[in-house]
Amino acid sequence: MASRLRVRLLVGLLVAGGIGGAIWWASRPKPVSVVVREIDQGLVESTIANTRAGTVEACLRTRLSTISGGRIEVLAVREGDRVEKGQLLMKLWNDDQQAQTAWVEAQVATARQRVGEACVVAANAEREAERQSALRARGFVSTAREDSARSEALARRAGCDAARADLAQAEARVTLTRVEQGRTILHAPFSGTVAKIVGEVGEYSTPSPPGVPTPPAIDLIDDSCLYVKAPMDEVDAPKIVPGQEVRISLDAFPRQSFAGRVKRVAPYVLAVEKQARTVDIEATFADPQAPGKLLVGYSADVEVILATRDQVIRVPTSALLEGQRVLVAATDGRLEERVVKTGIANWEFTEVVDGLSPGEKVVTSLERAGVRAGARYAVDTKAPAPAAGR
Repeated sequence: MASRLRVRLLVGLLVAGGIGGAIWWASRPKPVSVVVREIDQGLVESTIANTRAGTVEACLRTRLSTISGGRIEVLAVREGDRVEKGQLLMKLWNDDQQAQTAWVEAQVATARQRVGEACVVAANAEREAERQSALRARGFVSTAREDSARSEALARRAGCDAARADLAQAEARVTLTRVEQGRTILHAPFSGTVAKIVGEVGEYSTPSPPGVPTPPAIDLIDDSCLYVKAPMDEVDAPKIVPGQEVRISLDAFPRQSFAGRVKRVAPYVLAVEKQARTVDIEATFADPQAPGKLLVGYSADVEVILATRDQVIRVPTSALLEGQRVLVAATDGRLEERVVKTGIANWEFTEVVDGLSPGEKVVTSLERAGVRAGARYAVDTKAPAPAAGR
C-alpha cells in the first residue's frame, strides 16, 4: 500500500514538473530577430560630402542681351541649336542705322575723290616749284617768282593733307555707325548650345534703366566642358585642397559614381542662412565622356576622399553604437557588447584597429526593439543582404 502511494506521489511530481517546465518554456522571452554582418577585410576611406545638392555647371556660359532696345527682326537660331563662334544669333530692326551707315560711306567715297584731286594738284605744284628754283639758279626768273611757286606748292600740300584728314573723319563716322549697329546685333562669343531664347520675331526688346541688369535674350552654354559645383560645410573646408580625388554621383545616373578631382575651392564662406555657412568647391570629371550625355543643371553630389586604407578589418558604420561599441552575435546565442578601437571611417565602413577579428558577426539592425547586450538572438534570414563593399 505504501509503495503504491510513493509511486502515485512520484508520478504527480513528474506531471507537476512537466507542466511547470512547459509553462516556463512557453513564457520565456523569445529571441530577438537581428540582421548581422560578417567582419571582413577591405577598403576603408575617410570622406566628406556636400551639405546640399550640387549642380552640374558649364565652364563657359553667357546670358546675352542687346545693348540697345528695339523690335526683334531676326532670330537666326532656336533653342537647342549648336552654334559656332561669331555666328549671328539675333538682330533688332536697325534700318535707320543702316541708312546712316550708307550715307557716311558715300561721304567716305567723296572724301577719297577729294584726296586724289588735292594730292595730284599738290604734287604738280611741288614739281613746278622745283622747276622755278632751277630757272632762278640760272637767272631766267626772279626770286619773287620762285617764292610764289614754293608758296603755291605748300598751300596745295596743305590742301592734300586737309583732304586726307576729312577722309579719316568720314571713315571714323563709318566705324561709329557700325558700332551703333552692333548694339542691336548678337553674335555667339564662343561655340556652344543655345539653352534658352526670350522673345519672338516682332516683339520689342526693352533694355533696363542704368544700374539694372537687362534680362537676357539668349542663354548660351558651352556643354563641351562641364564641372560640378557643390557646397561643403565650413568645418570641412580646411581639409579640401585642389587636386584631391572625389567621387561624383548624379541623380540622373542612379547606382553609379564617377571619378574626379577638386579643381577649385572658393576663397570665401557663403552664408545662405544664419546657421548654414558653406564653401563652394568645383570638381571636374576624370573622364569627361564617362557619365554620358550630361545636362547643365543636373543635381550632383561630391564625396571628397581624404584618406584610404586597404585590406584592413572593417565594420559597417551602421553597426557602431556610441562610445565605439558594437553588439557581437556570440556563439552561445546571445548578443555580446564589445568596445572597439576605430580608425578612419565614412558613412559605409569604419576601420577597426582593435577589438574584432575577421569572421565574427556584428549586429547592424540596432534600431529593432529588444536589441541589447545579453539578449538571445535569432538571425533574420529574410532581411535583404547588404551590398558588398569594395
